[in-house]
Amino acid sequence: MPRYALKVEYHGAPFSGWQRQKAQPSVQGAIETALSRLEPGPHSIAAAGRTDTGVHALAQVAHCDLTRDWSPFRLSEALNHHLKPDPVAIVACAHVADDWHARFSALERRYMFRLLMRRAPETHERGLVWRVPRQLDLEAMREGAAHLIGTHDFTTFRSTICQAASPVKTLDMLEITAHETHAGPELRFALRARSFLHNQVRSFVGTLERVGAGSSRPDDVKAALEARNRAACGPVCPPQGLYLAGVTYPVDPFAGS
Repeated sequence: MPRYALKVEYHGAPFSGWQRQKAQPSVQGAIETALSRLEPGPHSIAAAGRTDTGVHALAQVAHCDLTRDWSPFRLSEALNHHLKPDPVAIVACAHVADDWHARFSALERRYMFRLLMRRAPETHERGLVWRVPRQLDLEAMREGAAHLIGTHDFTTFRSTICQAASPVKTLDMLEITAHETHAGPELRFALRARSFLHNQVRSFVGTLERVGAGSSRPDDVKAALEARNRAACGPVCPPQGLYLAGVTYPVDPFAGS
């Protein structure tokens, strides 16, 4: 059976997350339903990572096995036709080896978080950013973020329902940059790691926002990390500003597509 890699973009607002659920809409469910209109099912696709309710993706990666030998272009076109009107798009498709796996072949995941600083409610960016009605101290947030880089026990920044075998992870990058947008000043958090714990990124951003607001000091982030206690974490920020921005593989399956 030919195996295909899919690069998927989606708006997370209408979905209860990536993972298929019985009574709730999911991104996985939408794609599997589209596949069933091309070939008899049932279909089961695997993804590089599971995003939560309301979380978006710029470049999620999944794979599927089909009976028919489709050209990648025709498969992506057919899937996009049957995915309408859901806010999900197959932006690239490629043949991959039978043992290639969207999750287990990945070297790292990249996330982005968008935080909009303005008092007025967002309109055009509604559902796409976390609006904070105050200016934040960027340098203090960067100082706090530096404590999180490297290999640590991230129990403090891990959801109580996280199913990962260990809280020890290596965070390779956490950069915060300022941007002037049509909606106002925005902070963007860029994070990179081989894998992340459940709610880890949102826990980081919520904690660092408290530093930027002056409610906590940069060194409090280090203390929270070393506490290895969920109670030491700042408020977990909402999901709508979070994006799965990309997945890295030893060889890019979409190169040239």
